[in-house]
Amino acid sequence: MSQVSRGLERSPVLGKKLAGQSSVSLKRLLWPAIWFGIIAVYPLVWQTPFQQRVGALVLLYAIAASGWNILGGYAGQMSIGHVVFFGCGAYGALAVYHHLGLPPIAGLPLGVLASILIAALIGVPTLRLSGHYFSMATIGVAELVRLIVINSEFLGAAVGLSGPAVPRTIMDLSFISALPYYYLFLAVLICTLALTWRMENSRMGYYLRAIKDSERAARALGVAAGRYKLWAFMFSAAVTAVAGSLYAIMFGFVDPDSGLGILISVKMLIMAALGGAGYLFGPLVGAVILVPLEEISNSMFGGAGRGLTFVVYGTIIMLLARFQPGGLLDLLQRLPRRSRKATPGVRGDA
Repeated sequence: MSQVSRGLERSPVLGKKLAGQSSVSLKRLLWPAIWFGIIAVYPLVWQTPFQQRVGALVLLYAIAASGWNILGGYAGQMSIGHVVFFGCGAYGALAVYHHLGLPPIAGLPLGVLASILIAALIGVPTLRLSGHYFSMATIGVAELVRLIVINSEFLGAAVGLSGPAVPRTIMDLSFISALPYYYLFLAVLICTLALTWRMENSRMGYYLRAIKDSERAARALGVAAGRYKLWAFMFSAAVTAVAGSLYAIMFGFVDPDSGLGILISVKMLIMAALGGAGYLFGPLVGAVILVPLEEISNSMFGGAGRGLTFVVYGTIIMLLARFQPGGLLDLLQRLPRRSRKATPGVRGDA
């Protein structure tokens, strides 16, 4: 018999405690497994082209919002210019096809590399700012990049860039149905969440949460806040660029409005905030709610639906700021605590 087994036999309290911890861990894994099982079979149950397209867009924007969540949710740096990195991925994918004739997927590493370099370049000065000053600085950078692209013939100027008109090989990833894109985006989302979970439970994740709570206190305890915020900025930019590349591959077109419009940054922010900024699955929850709402309103009201989307976004921002700044997942976590406080406890020695 091993020493561990003998120790558990001698200490039944310790054994019960370990068993309880393992059951809690299993419960934490159970619900994500169930939800991902539902997500995996979604396009096989709802098979219309519109439903599959909406499902693919949910996963795509969940990837983009997860990228924003690394910086805005964990580190507490509210970037509204993240569309720059989304545009890097989109333009990188289609630029390699337009100028070199390569499959758009070959431009994904180029877009990711460009986004990391831009994040490193603008992160050093802007991350010294805090609060709304940082947000305004990121908006300024996003608008500057958009104006540069509009006046760049290499990037298609105001007209934009297009992908392959017809699929040449399977590497073009040009499909008629949204089903292949759905499972491609699902695979990328799982990888993104796995990397984010790894970061969340590493030293970097603990430092980022400390910086979010109080950067001054974190610095006083010896945390290199500037360095970790910059790393989070670069990691966040890379994930967002991947989402941009996948967007360009799916739609086969990008222009300054679709690739660098400020509304894309607002979408990322609201999805993460609605689901729960700083929570692993917060962006996915927000995307599941907002993307179908936007797509249904656009299909029902046409061009007027876009205006309705702005109204919905503004309303969500006001409601979150007033009633639930932590998002839906934060609310779900607090409800059991409130119920336990409301229910009188029974003392064990009564």
